[in-house]
Amino acid sequence: MGDVAAAVVLVVAKAPVPGRVKTRLGASIGMDAAAELAAASLLDTLAACAAAYPAGRRHLALDGDLAEARRGQELRDALEGWQVHPQRGDGLAERLGAAHADVAAVSGGPVVQVGMDTPHAPVGTLRAAADLLVGPDDAVLGPAHDGGWWLLGVAGPHLLVHLPEVPMSTDATGAGTLDALARAGGHVHQVEALRDVDELDDASAVAQAAPQSRFALAFAELGVDPAVDPGVGPVVGPGTEVPA
Repeated sequence: MGDVAAAVVLVVAKAPVPGRVKTRLGASIGMDAAAELAAASLLDTLAACAAAYPAGRRHLALDGDLAEARRGQELRDALEGWQVHPQRGDGLAERLGAAHADVAAVSGGPVVQVGMDTPHAPVGTLRAAADLLVGPDDAVLGPAHDGGWWLLGVAGPHLLVHLPEVPMSTDATGAGTLDALARAGGHVHQVEALRDVDELDDASAVAQAAPQSRFALAFAELGVDPAVDPGVGPVVGPGTEVPA
């Protein structure tokens, strides 16, 4: 088994500033409300990662300034014990690769990366991803229900050499990332699939799935609740190997 203390967690996020985050959701509920939900989602994500990884093994790659963000002081308080890195690069895929490289350069170990769109991410799954990164070419992918992914873990940044070739934010991003990892020589495992928050029905579903979360509380305060099937349960268990 891998040692979670030997791996680090990396959250890649935007500062929750109205008009800069969750713009698709903001088209339905307003940019201010979308930024509030983004802040709650990021706070839940940071809390889950802090429960799974000890201080000193937590990293945030941040785009933007928390001084301008909703719940900015609360977010800064939550980041005690974290190392914060500015995002760099053009396009999401390039920024992801750069964030992994930056963190690997200072940590020297495997990196488990998540975004800020899954406030219901299970602590156990975040830990289990580290346990799967035991060999130099091990990789982990957590699929998202929309065809993307919510978790990406690699034993080293060499496995991400083809990631810039993958179109991001499409229904083929997950499959493309899986192929990119395999072409880099990755031995790829999967953890459970989750629904990430992009649209209003996603927000309602995730709030129902994690009713005690900051996200659910923030969503309830909006006073909207479209009837949807949460659809956030696992499809594959931790440790399921994906053929290359």
